[in-house]
Amino acid sequence: MEKFIVSARKYRPQTFSTVVGQQHITTTLKNAINNHQLAHAFLFCGPRGVGKTTCARILAKTINCENLQPDGEACNQCQSCRSFNEGTSLNIHELDAASNNSVDDIRALVEQVRFAPQAGKYKVYIVDEVHMLSASAFNAFLKTLEEPPPYAIFILATTEKHKILPTILSRCQIFDFKRITINDTVEHLEEIAGKERIDTEKAALQLIAQKSEGCMRDALSILDKIVSFTNGEVTYQNTLEHLNILDEDYYFKLLNSLLQQDLATAMLLYDEINRKGFEGDMVLNGFAMFLRNVLVCKDAKAAPLLDVVEGMQQRYIEAANSVSASFLVSALNILNEAEINYKMARNKRLHVEMAIIKLNFLQQALDLSIENNEIVKKKRVDAPVALKVQPIQPFQPKAAPAAKPKAVNNTNNGEQVTANGHTAKPMQPSVNGKQVNMPVQETAELQATSKLFIQQDVAPKPSTVVTAVKKAAVAYSTTTAIATHPKTKRSLLEALRDKYGDQYNIEEVKEAEPLEMQKLQECWNSFAKKLEEQQKHSAANTFKIARLEIEHETKFIITVNAITQQRFIEQERMMLADCIQQSFNNRAIQFQIVVSDDVDTNQEISPFLTMNSRERFEYIASQYPLVRELKERLKLDIDSI
Repeated sequence: MEKFIVSARKYRPQTFSTVVGQQHITTTLKNAINNHQLAHAFLFCGPRGVGKTTCARILAKTINCENLQPDGEACNQCQSCRSFNEGTSLNIHELDAASNNSVDDIRALVEQVRFAPQAGKYKVYIVDEVHMLSASAFNAFLKTLEEPPPYAIFILATTEKHKILPTILSRCQIFDFKRITINDTVEHLEEIAGKERIDTEKAALQLIAQKSEGCMRDALSILDKIVSFTNGEVTYQNTLEHLNILDEDYYFKLLNSLLQQDLATAMLLYDEINRKGFEGDMVLNGFAMFLRNVLVCKDAKAAPLLDVVEGMQQRYIEAANSVSASFLVSALNILNEAEINYKMARNKRLHVEMAIIKLNFLQQALDLSIENNEIVKKKRVDAPVALKVQPIQPFQPKAAPAAKPKAVNNTNNGEQVTANGHTAKPMQPSVNGKQVNMPVQETAELQATSKLFIQQDVAPKPSTVVTAVKKAAVAYSTTTAIATHPKTKRSLLEALRDKYGDQYNIEEVKEAEPLEMQKLQECWNSFAKKLEEQQKHSAANTFKIARLEIEHETKFIITVNAITQQRFIEQERMMLADCIQQSFNNRAIQFQIVVSDDVDTNQEISPFLTMNSRERFEYIASQYPLVRELKERLKLDIDSI
């Protein structure tokens, strides 16, 4: 029996013209070969299965071809090409960096570079998965990669370009491989199916190309599996079954049932999908992609973004015309949230069913939010909302209230006159049977309350009277308990001292004082004296010659003659402000430091303020050359001067 070779190896491209989907790479390499402008190092980077290693081998074979074709292709007839095709060429060395990533492996490769090729022009070293090399191996490879012998060419291939050191990238000519498009993949699969005499449907090949996600090696592997599964016949249905892909007919049926708000049909449809073995996250993701394609079909300009098999475009267009964009966008948000939370859900099926229920009533929610054929946002009610409270039960006295007399609107010195001619005295509050002497304001409020009841010819409720009396009594007792004494009136400070004694240091709050020149000058001189005691003579002299001027009661101006003096005062700003604010007991006091206008500020700035040690030495040595001579004789360095 003939040994089987997988299609990815059997139909591997042997020339640049047979490479699929990388015309921008192959054209550049052929032009470089024809113009004799080959770089000494190449870096091929891109996704898996797009032809990086294949192009590296074709380049290695082409540059050593003895009969190079005019179009830059190898002849495949000379001894060099035949030895390469048979795998016996001594000029091509491949290294798998995934398993040979140590320093010793790179050193062994560097040792081989020293020997010139026995036959041919170039020795080509292909290092696959170069990002797997260790940092030490990269460093050992740097020098050889930068300046190799004229006969050595390095081709590095990787899928993760960001993991390679920048020093390696700067020494290579970089080629970025792109994913192979669906059309290119389908054309290549049709060509191979024709050579292998396999009956295929274009829709099935498009499905395989979508599943491979731009990787030709995966597409060929899937084709081999389906051919073995179907015994040489590749159809759309058996491809769906083999790849475990849910048919789009289910999605069309599910969308129709959701638009009609037929929840039962939608739930039965999901139950059928679930019994076929499809997981819930696959259903959520597939339906989201389906709705995305429907949304794309809403605009004809976005038609190239539609990634579906042949024959489905018209169905998508018809579905897009029957559903609104607002429904699609809201449904995509619901499906995205459901897919994110799917892994955290304990009941996976219920989680998917809840998403279907939300989608089923989504159209109804959108209809309710439309006013005058326009979609409006939900908003709060502008009218006031009543506060729900529980009423307090009124106080019920034991004794029945006395009969109410008719009230007459006659008053006599604050007294009420009843209908029978008796005079009612003003109401005096009492607490626990003792009369309370209340201030005039609280007594007047209580009298006004009682007068209101009498004028309205109603008897006040006992609970109302008790509440008014307690309120006035508590307010009065609160304001007089501390400030007064049963016998003599005393201040609040004395009451606090009698109550707490020596436990706390109770002092009266001092009032803030406005700025006054004499006191300000005394405080200023006192602060300057403290600076002298701290051995800050320059700052102290600056304080002595500064001029003070009060602008208003909380701000004064400090005038100095130079910027250096201004900086001395700025260094003491916080301590100075605190000292002056404490002296005047006023935290609102501020000051401003200004430089006098009649002084040339440019001349006052010392050059040493912006110089480092070496610049200061050069500045001094330029004026005094003997200083430089002294430094050289004593062999001093800059830091010790």
